[in-house]
Order: sequence, then C-alpha cells, then structure tokens
Amino acid sequence: MANRLTQIATRTGDDGTTGLGDGTRVPKHHLRVQAMGDVDELNSHIGVLLAEPLPADVRELLVVIQHELFNLGGELSIPGFELLKEGALLRLDEALAHYNDQLPRLKEFILPAGARSAALAHVCRTVARRAERAVVLLSSQDTAVRATPRQFLNRLSDLMFVLARVLNRANLDGLGGDDVYWHSERLARE
Repeated sequence: MANRLTQIATRTGDDGTTGLGDGTRVPKHHLRVQAMGDVDELNSHIGVLLAEPLPADVRELLVVIQHELFNLGGELSIPGFELLKEGALLRLDEALAHYNDQLPRLKEFILPAGARSAALAHVCRTVARRAERAVVLLSSQDTAVRATPRQFLNRLSDLMFVLARVLNRANLDGLGGDDVYWHSERLARE
C-alpha cells in the first residue's frame, strides 16, 4: 500500500487531478475516484450512525464494517490490488441471517423512518446502493475491479435495511418501536 499521508494540504489536486494509491494521477471525475468517494461517504454516514445510541452487538458490527469499507476503498485506490477479503462478505451474510431471523416478515413496504438511528441506517442503505452502482460502472470499464467489492456493497445495503428494522424495534431513543409502513392507495381501499 502507498505511504501514509503526512501532509494533508499538498495542493497537488489543484489542477483537477488526484493520486491513486499506485501513484497514478487521474482526473477527479474519474470513475474510480467517484467509486472511492461514494465508499468514503458511506463510511462517514456509518460514523454518524455510530454516534447514536445502539445495541452493543450492532455497534460492534458497524465498527467492523467501517474497517472493511476502508479496505474496500484502499482496494479501489490501487488498480488490480486485493484488500477486501472473502471473509468480509461472509460476515455480512452471517449478520444478515442473524438479524433477519429476529424480525417479523414484511407484509408491506416500509418508509425510511422511525427512530433516528433507523432513519440513519436507511441513509446508509441508500448510499451503499449508490456506491454499488459506482463500482458496477467502474467494473464495466475496468476489468481489474474484482467482484467482491460489488458483492460486499450489495449485501451491506441489504444489511442496513435489516438493521434499520432492528433499530426501530430497539427503540433506544423512545421514537421507534416498529417499522413505519407505507400507506398506499391499495391498502386504503382494502
């Protein structure tokens, strides 16, 4: 991996380019940079979620996920490099099964609402989907992008949906308790 940053304001990006982990300079609008930025934004949103009251097991899982997202960003920053391991994907699959088993089956669409922590988890879900789309677009142009980052983001979005439901039920801030259901015209007629 490249050297650690010792100076933040280098001014090397003033020309509209940025350096990748392998030293290559690319335009800041490059698909790889966009994917890295979306992953970084997702990690930041998870950081905001971690500032909320959370069940200890959810907090522990989210901290691990933040580290995995940093690995994912590192992998994206160095074309052809592998940093995100298969074990990260397996952890998400296990977490999805564990938390989903605790929830009642959904019979209707839900809104991204409820407890503040649940609403923030829904924001993380949508940013994960955007990051996934950015990685899919990058991989359509660059065969050096492995499938694992795309799969990780896909599973993570699903997990954030499930965690939002878990957090609504945790009701740690007194605002949750259940999912917030969409009131469709069809439901109103029934």
